[in-house]
Amino acid sequence: MKILFVRHGHPDYKNDCLTPLGHAQAEAAADRLAGESIVKAFSSTCGRAVETAGHIAARHGLPVTSFDFIREIHWGSRNGEELFQNGHPWLNADRMVAAGESVMASDWAEKGPFSNNLVYESAQTVGDGIDGWLGDLGYRREGAFYRVARKNEDTILMVSHAGASCALLARIFNLPLPFVLSAVTLDFTGITRLNFIGEEGELITPHIELLNDARHIQGIAGDAVYGR
Repeated sequence: MKILFVRHGHPDYKNDCLTPLGHAQAEAAADRLAGESIVKAFSSTCGRAVETAGHIAARHGLPVTSFDFIREIHWGSRNGEELFQNGHPWLNADRMVAAGESVMASDWAEKGPFSNNLVYESAQTVGDGIDGWLGDLGYRREGAFYRVARKNEDTILMVSHAGASCALLARIFNLPLPFVLSAVTLDFTGITRLNFIGEEGELITPHIELLNDARHIQGIAGDAVYGR
């Protein structure tokens, strides 16, 4: 099974939809993925993700099924205090790097700039949702890996968000979220492809075939390639 994780196009966050540039980026992604044998299309329930998925799914004659669990992650203070701990998760990961703190610590949510931040619970929601979704597709979470309960050769599309994608990668590959936030940049409509290789009954971890491939928007994106 192959999963194409795609970030949404350039957004109008206020109205939760794509801008004209975002639609152009989504159409470029649809061109790029037209040769893929996509059989199912999913997205978050956010408008910007639904619209992006719609461009791609239309090329394959597919409806888009949307889920709440893969909506963008939330962050902020648990108690309303205006402290740096409340801040943007990418900036907090950058703070850890700048201070020489390990971004690989398993207890990252209990200390440093991420303590007192709601992002941990939000990332857990994404991770639990991804595991349940993969289980429905035949790849059941077992410890740190996945058991192939039902092998399939499908190619599946999932359109979501930068933060949610970092959270799902952190869960799938058993990585601390600060590491993924500091190491992975996700462009608008950037494509990440995971291949779940294995026979029924085997314990596996997916292979990363592409990570944030955004070549399709070069020349049309202007300065709006990456954004948080």
